[in-house]
Amino acid sequence: MLKQAQKGFTLIELMIVIAIIGILAAVAVPQYGQYTKKARFAEVVSSTSAIKTAISVCVQENNTLTDCDTYAEIGTAAPAATPNLASVAITETSALLTATGTAKVDGKIYALLPTLSATGSSVTWAFDTSSNCAAAGLCK
Repeated sequence: MLKQAQKGFTLIELMIVIAIIGILAAVAVPQYGQYTKKARFAEVVSSTSAIKTAISVCVQENNTLTDCDTYAEIGTAAPAATPNLASVAITETSALLTATGTAKVDGKIYALLPTLSATGSSVTWAFDTSSNCAAAGLCK
């Protein structure tokens, strides 16, 4: 008589598959949350783009940061709050640009400080010390 071939999986094989899926899920779920938060924070970062451009244009026209440190002086309005963006503020005298996220992005802050070149023809932007999004891995 011929021996019948095994049909199906043994209990051990099924337990191994479940254990592998469990390990992968334990690693993937926290990473997914971080990726989602990064994607939400991208809205906070992008909300500063138009304002940075407006400040840069204003500085090129006036050759000074102090004439370009309010929304009225740069001729634009503050971006409206969204589910991910709480506010975008410009600090007078330094033109420090501060975008604050909502609770969905842990209220992290994206702050950029403009620096006028020696010739007064260009502006460079650098992270300010009040910016805490880089430490959280949400911005570069």
